[in-house]
Amino acid sequence: MAERADDRLLRLLGIVAYLDGAGPVPVEDLAKRFGTTPAQIQKDVDALWVSGTPGYWPDDLIDFDAASIDRGVVHLTEARGMTRPLRLGTREAIALVAALRAMKATSAVQADGARSAVVESALRKLTDATGEAASAVDVRLAPGGDRQVVAAISSALTARHRLRIRYVTSSDVVSEREVDPVRLHTQDEFAYLAAWCYRADAPRTFRVDRILEATETDIPVQAHPGVGEPSAEIDFAALFAGGSSPLATIRFAPRARWFAEEVPVESVRNLPDGDFEVTLRVTNPGWLRSTLIQLAPYVRSVLPRALADDVAGAAKDALAAYGVSTGVSTGGSPAAATSGDPD
Repeated sequence: MAERADDRLLRLLGIVAYLDGAGPVPVEDLAKRFGTTPAQIQKDVDALWVSGTPGYWPDDLIDFDAASIDRGVVHLTEARGMTRPLRLGTREAIALVAALRAMKATSAVQADGARSAVVESALRKLTDATGEAASAVDVRLAPGGDRQVVAAISSALTARHRLRIRYVTSSDVVSEREVDPVRLHTQDEFAYLAAWCYRADAPRTFRVDRILEATETDIPVQAHPGVGEPSAEIDFAALFAGGSSPLATIRFAPRARWFAEEVPVESVRNLPDGDFEVTLRVTNPGWLRSTLIQLAPYVRSVLPRALADDVAGAAKDALAAYGVSTGVSTGGSPAAATSGDPD
C-alpha cells in the first residue's frame, strides 16, 4: 500500500528533530528507529536536502554532511530552525484546541487507542498552556441525521460491524441495504458515510441525514481495499470548487440518480417523465468527460453545446481506437460506452 503523505511528513520532521539532538547516526539505525527501510531513509534525506526556508538558495536549505552519507551515516549540519520550540499566539492556540477537541470526538480517533492518547496528550498540554481561554471553547461534532442512526454508525465503525440501513434518495426512493461502514466524514454542512454497499456490490457514499434507520449487526466487516480512504476518494469539493467556473446542465435518466447524490451540484430539477436535470460548475473537464462517457446510456442531453461536442468527440476517438465505427451526433448525448449499473 502506498504511504500516506501525512505519515511521511511526520517522519521527515521527526528525522530532523532526532538528528539535531543525536548527532551522526548510521542509516540502518535511523531506519530501525523510524520503522522503515534504509533505502527509504536515503530518499527522505534526499527530500530534506532540497527543503528549507523561503528563498531556497543553498544557504536557506536543510543541510547534511555529504561525506558522512557516503559512509552510510546521516549527519545533520543545518536544521534551518525547524527544531526551535513552536510559539503560538492565543488565537492560534485556541484554534488548535478547537481542532483537537473535534478530532477527539471522531470515530477514527476513538477506535484507535494510540491515536486517542496522542490527541489527548496534545490537547492537555495546549489547554494547560492556554489557561482560561481554552475553557471558553466548546466544540461538539453534530452530524446531521437521527441520533439513533449516528449512534449506530459510530458503534459499527468502532466495532467494525456490518450495518443494515434504510436509505432515501433525493427522489424519495427508499431502499434497504447492508453495508460495511468504512469512514464517517463531513463536507460542507452534511455528514457522509463511506461504505461498501452489498446491494450495489460497489463502494457508495450515503448522506447521513437521509439514512432513515440503521441497525448494527454482529457480522464483521470484510476488507475492501481503498474504499473510504481519503487518498482513494474523488475530492469532489476540489473538482467543483470555484464560483467563476463555467456552468453545465445535464439531463439524466432515473438510473443515474447517484450522480446528484454524490457530486456537489448547483441545483437538481426533477422532470415529469422521471428524468432529472442537474446544473454544476465545471473546473475539471477531464473528469466530467470521462464520467459522462461511462454514464452514456443514461445521459439525455448536455449543455452547453461545446461540452457536448467535447464529450462526443472523446467517445468517438475511444471507439475508433478499438476499430468500432459509430454514428454519434454531437447534438445529443455522448456515445454509449461500457458502464456498470450506477445504482
